Amino acid sequence: MNRVLVGTVTMLAIGLLASAGLCDFKGGKINAKKEFEEHCAVCHPNGGNTINAKKTLSKKDREANGVKNTKDIIAKMRNPGMGMTKFDEKAISNKEAKAIADYILKTFK
Repeated sequence: MNRVLVGTVTMLAIGLLASAGLCDFKGGKINAKKEFEEHCAVCHPNGGNTINAKKTLSKKDREANGVKNTKDIIAKMRNPGMGMTKFDEKAISNKEAKAIADYILKTFK
């Protein structure tokens, strides 16, 4: 009985440590650049667009396509239309989506 308890506690501890290592947070703060690189940079390297050159992340192109603020970027991530991967809340949390959107606005002028 004692061995089973020790084994169970050990497995739980290993599981908790492993899941903590997968977390993208540093002190509760999201690394927006890392999230962008993980989810967006494949198609938007350096703010460009490998699928549609008219839809880069530059302010000029974003605004020409009706994407002007954080809310617009998140809406585009959630329901992008043809050519772009859809990122629902399971793929990217609302907090992560906001961090990515703010990063895009700050980085690609």
